[in-house]
Amino acid sequence: MVVVLDAMDYDEARLIEVDIEQPLLASGDTSKPTTPQLEQRLPQRGRWIMRAGLIALALSLVRIAGMKQNAKNNPEQLSSILDGCPNGLSIQANSEIPLASLLDPEKAEKLFLSVPSTKSAFAASRQYATHPHIAGSVEDYEDAKVILDLFQTQFDIPAPEDEPIFSAGTPESRSATLGIPFLSSPQAWIDVYYPFMNVPLNRSLEILDSDGNVAWAADLVEDGDPGDPEAAKYRDAVPTFHGLSKDGEVEGELVYVNYGTKEDYDELVASGTNLTGKIVIARYGEIFRGLKIKGAEERGAIGALIYSDPRDDGAVTVENGYAPYPAGPAHNPTAVQRGSVQFISIYPGDPTTPGYPAYENSTRTEGTNKPSIPSLPISWQNAERLFEEIGSISENTLLSGQTSKRKVKLVNHVDDKVMPIWNTMAVIPGHIKDEVVMVGCHRDAWVMGGADPTSGTVSLHEVIRGFGALLRSGWKPLRTIVFASWDAEEYGLVGSTEWGEDFGDWIKDHVVAYLQIDIAASGSRFNVQASPSLSQLIVKTAKDIPHPTKEDQTLWDAVNDNGPFEGAIDHGYQERYDSKRVVSKNGVPGVSPVGSGSDFTVFLQHLGVAVAQNLGLLALRFADAIILPLNTTQYALELDDYLDVVEEISLAQAESPDLSALRRSIKNLQKASFALDAEKEEAEARLRELLDEMRKNILRSHKKDMHRHRKLWCRMRSFVMRFFGFNTSPSHHDKNHVHSLNMPSSSSSYRGIQGCNVGGEDARSAEEGVEVELAPHNRHPHVPSPDRKGSAHHSYNHVPIHKFIRAAKRVRRANKKLSSYERGFISEDGIKDREWYLHLGVAPGKWLGYGATTLPGLTEALTIEQNLTLAVYEAGRLQALIDKLTAEIHI
Repeated sequence: MVVVLDAMDYDEARLIEVDIEQPLLASGDTSKPTTPQLEQRLPQRGRWIMRAGLIALALSLVRIAGMKQNAKNNPEQLSSILDGCPNGLSIQANSEIPLASLLDPEKAEKLFLSVPSTKSAFAASRQYATHPHIAGSVEDYEDAKVILDLFQTQFDIPAPEDEPIFSAGTPESRSATLGIPFLSSPQAWIDVYYPFMNVPLNRSLEILDSDGNVAWAADLVEDGDPGDPEAAKYRDAVPTFHGLSKDGEVEGELVYVNYGTKEDYDELVASGTNLTGKIVIARYGEIFRGLKIKGAEERGAIGALIYSDPRDDGAVTVENGYAPYPAGPAHNPTAVQRGSVQFISIYPGDPTTPGYPAYENSTRTEGTNKPSIPSLPISWQNAERLFEEIGSISENTLLSGQTSKRKVKLVNHVDDKVMPIWNTMAVIPGHIKDEVVMVGCHRDAWVMGGADPTSGTVSLHEVIRGFGALLRSGWKPLRTIVFASWDAEEYGLVGSTEWGEDFGDWIKDHVVAYLQIDIAASGSRFNVQASPSLSQLIVKTAKDIPHPTKEDQTLWDAVNDNGPFEGAIDHGYQERYDSKRVVSKNGVPGVSPVGSGSDFTVFLQHLGVAVAQNLGLLALRFADAIILPLNTTQYALELDDYLDVVEEISLAQAESPDLSALRRSIKNLQKASFALDAEKEEAEARLRELLDEMRKNILRSHKKDMHRHRKLWCRMRSFVMRFFGFNTSPSHHDKNHVHSLNMPSSSSSYRGIQGCNVGGEDARSAEEGVEVELAPHNRHPHVPSPDRKGSAHHSYNHVPIHKFIRAAKRVRRANKKLSSYERGFISEDGIKDREWYLHLGVAPGKWLGYGATTLPGLTEALTIEQNLTLAVYEAGRLQALIDKLTAEIHI
């Protein structure tokens, strides 16, 4: 199922803010901008007041567009008036788009929805999924440039003479991201990182007789669909291997370890099984594949094999009468699951640059998150033959510890090297420059990637086309939107992690949400993971999206869709499935906590940004909402559920920590969140009230002198900029502030508003003619009309500017508390034994990898360490974070 776009719930009033931005000049200066340079602006208070005042002023003044209601028959006159609007809403009288559609939310919505098409999606799927594109390959590089061209075409970005492909760490690469708040028009580029990865050389798997001769050799071939021309052509293009696996040759007896979980290994050891010198064979599932190998090597094993077991396919099995793929939906016996065997729960990304970006010249370590024993992925067909050497693996003898009759030889030779990867990035600047919504999807695949990730890339492809159509209509988002096509996700979330480590401080200061899609089409059930603060929004958005195949149903109805296939299910599989469907008293059914396994990891676990694996309308609603749609109360309530789980664990142990103080802290956080809910609603309502009042005043007075409004707009904008210390003339510092991305030096943003000579004659007349009055109580500036006798003054005398400053400040303060909430769970000390993970609210389980462990430090102190002293320490650490967060969001 692919859900690309849906009707977006636009606000009744469209809010637009004036742009406070500096263009990127083609100065040729390649000096590297630093964080202090980027912060050389006004003092913090003055900078904040300036932004608030300008936001409020612009939000109100551009409501002059409401005059279109009375000027429908005179578009030329309307166009001349609106020439004073920000670039994103400049209207030309000869535009092919009807004027009414530019500001009408319903028509904008229809335009957005009219863009995605089955034909376009199919063409995009064929473009990406008809050739291998493993990370670091030539094909991967070409795909990165295809995405770059898509951004440039859809967002009307002129293609520069030199391709904007920048080596990470260079001034050009640094400036591309750090300069996002200063952009006035969309930009796109490619960042090149250099992580440590590997590619297969030769592999073999053999059963040896007593004399050491080969008695049987596995083919190690995946022959999925001989009838598909592309699949047949590229059958052997990427051999079956494990990314980041250890190079080596080993011989030993074979031992079956079920899923290779910590519990499986503990059970085997407890029963007297000695894994020293053995090769383990484990089935996929339950935990991340790399942790199966980590568990084996810690217990003395010398090699590992991982296979896909049909027992984990639910009802879709040959035993239930379904033909194997491609003749039917059942498991193809030659299918092999490639994948990384990195120890993802220790840290993701480049193993040799933990915590810092993988530049070409980076200092590298050995890496502690990759295996020290060789491994191979194999098919069920090959695994069946190996099990003949061990004996039955039926449910009643799952972990017998029995070894194979003969030895097995495993050979895995790989080429370990530093390789380039390519993250393709794009930006749509918004009116609010320091609130950024990120949308991401990885691009690389182990082979063709039909489902993972091409189905997600296709969805992103159609979303990009939708945003492009909106941009061409004159739309501009309230917040900046950054798009990312990540590379090397399959090797261990490498591209996103390196970018996150490269720009961690910038992300913390700017990114308010990260929205991701990975596998958009695979099966019939709608699955979603998210931070608790996003769960309510996700449910609402999914309920607004029609089901793609069932009338009178929504996407949300698909959370319980079991598909059309029925039949008997393996008993063990059913038990494990049922055990995971735990309904918490405060959680949102259908939305599960986020662990790891995809590109959201660095944003949530390392940087503390709210994430969701659902795209569609989420990006639009985040970009255009006055108040960020983050539900901190839902998060605070779910903390109760998390602590309930911990208490159940502790009660089963001989000694348990006192968690009453932590429970009280959570209750206090809930109270503060309830108060924040009320405050954000009141703040938005007040701003809307003032906007409506301003609109009515403008409509009452515009008939007297429409031209005066435009002149007043120019003067007021220039005045406010100058009054709050914003230099309206480009300075040397501004020109060299950010390295050029080949933007024209005559960027229109230096002219400010179209028709307004910022810093010139209009500005001088504003300085000379505008008096500064201070309201008696709050001392905010009130800007009288340049001509007190004119009709323009009549429009504003009932709504002085200080009221808008106050209202905008109130909204911004609420949004700041909302966006910083997730970061309140970040501890600089990190989690024990895996300090890269800093989030104490949720993290990938130490022995899970994919799956989320809530309150991980506290939970694992009890379940893994079984250390009461450590549990008490972790409870206190968590309590301190929650108390600090409560104080920060207090109203």
